[in-house]
Amino acid sequence: MSFGPEGFSYSAEPAPHKARTQAILRQHPDVRKLIGRNPYSFLAIVGIVALQLAAAAWVVGKPWWVVLLLAYTVGAVANHALFVQMHECTHNLIFKKRVLNTLAGCLANIPSVFPASVSFQRYHLKHHAYQGVYELDADIPSEWEAKWVGNSSIRKAIWLALFPIFATFHTLRIKEVQVFDRWILLNWAIVVGADILIVLTLGWTALLYLLASMFFAAGLHPLGARWIQRHYLMGSPQETYSYYGALNRVAFNVGYHNEHHDFPSVPWHRLPRLKAAASEWYDGLEAHHSWTRLLFRYVFDSEITLYSRMLREDRGGEKTYRAGSDA
Repeated sequence: MSFGPEGFSYSAEPAPHKARTQAILRQHPDVRKLIGRNPYSFLAIVGIVALQLAAAAWVVGKPWWVVLLLAYTVGAVANHALFVQMHECTHNLIFKKRVLNTLAGCLANIPSVFPASVSFQRYHLKHHAYQGVYELDADIPSEWEAKWVGNSSIRKAIWLALFPIFATFHTLRIKEVQVFDRWILLNWAIVVGADILIVLTLGWTALLYLLASMFFAAGLHPLGARWIQRHYLMGSPQETYSYYGALNRVAFNVGYHNEHHDFPSVPWHRLPRLKAAASEWYDGLEAHHSWTRLLFRYVFDSEITLYSRMLREDRGGEKTYRAGSDA
């Protein structure tokens, strides 16, 4: 049987999350009570966006090294937290109405400089429905990337440093997602309009601070190791990994990735309770405890490459435990 791109690992089994979800619900039916929303997340979005705009105003007139240092230490943490909140909006975990979640995601998108929230929503839900399916899962690196990066530490570091750019190219192979509509236009109008306003009122230095914050948050930074943590194979066929380190405190528990894939309708503040309630299912799984250690391992371990992903042909699963549902 031909599976397509060579070099990746392949599984004839469906993604593990549906079966584990069903088993946990049979053993722990009270877990359903963790499903819901957290409207207070919107206050976090407003506060962090305000913090980033204030920081962007503060760096005006400062030396370039101060701008970059603040972007790496403060801006990256803030922008990463906003990435996570855009993710919460994608799963309708803030407000009941999807339109309000979409608008909240657009607000959280402003400090990232490039419009991405609405498009991320479309591609990310495909990732949940078709995990590991090369033609539908934009989280999987493209084969040309994996070939170019190989096991070179320098090229792996470059790839992660420029991850937002490479991730954009992933979407080009996903043909079942509408590339442009009125919501994406609105997302562009809000974010690009904010970019123009920032340049007109604060100058280019402020915008460059936000741009650097975005690249650090998603790139060559301990927080950027999250993109490796989630689904890169670490010497075992396990294809989803959680992170239980201290940085979850500034990342809205986004490290609880197995838990999230099993129950995508559980908001961020309840994920530790989910793990505790079904500990017999999660404690035995491999997990990461340091994003910093993982970052160095990814860069310098020649056994870990962009090919270290599990692929499958199975297109089933989109109706099993749908992200954002209340079932």
